[in-house]
Amino acid sequence: MRYDHTQKAPFYLLLVVVASGMFVVAWSIPEPVAQFSLAAGGGFTAILALAFRQLTIRDNGDALLICFGPLPLFRRSVLYADLERVEQGRSSWFDGWGIHISPSGGWTWNLWGFDCVDVYMSRGRKLRIGTDDPAELAAFLQQQISSTEK
Repeated sequence: MRYDHTQKAPFYLLLVVVASGMFVVAWSIPEPVAQFSLAAGGGFTAILALAFRQLTIRDNGDALLICFGPLPLFRRSVLYADLERVEQGRSSWFDGWGIHISPSGGWTWNLWGFDCVDVYMSRGRKLRIGTDDPAELAAFLQQQISSTEK
């Protein structure tokens, strides 16, 4: 069984609006330093919009690849051999979106929504993966754990 799922979310549109606003303001003010600062900030925000438009979770042979994109600046690989158990769950607004250490423990990689899969790895590490396909992802990872235990 292979797994390949891409979740898309509208959050990037907010970043596009912010970047566009920064470009418009930069173009309309006469101060060169402020123009440069706003244009650079707008460019950085536009890059973030491309980086956080979608979240792809894919079987990569011996590891699970987690990648934001379509501009793949942020990616992570988790070896199946390191997995101990998985649980389908739900995050709260407090856990948030993006890539960060979660208040509930471990790292969170989440694009949009509250459905997630909690992945418990060796050495007590935890990874919370946000997805709009939690049942299939959890089942796939459980199958990978079972096949590596044999």
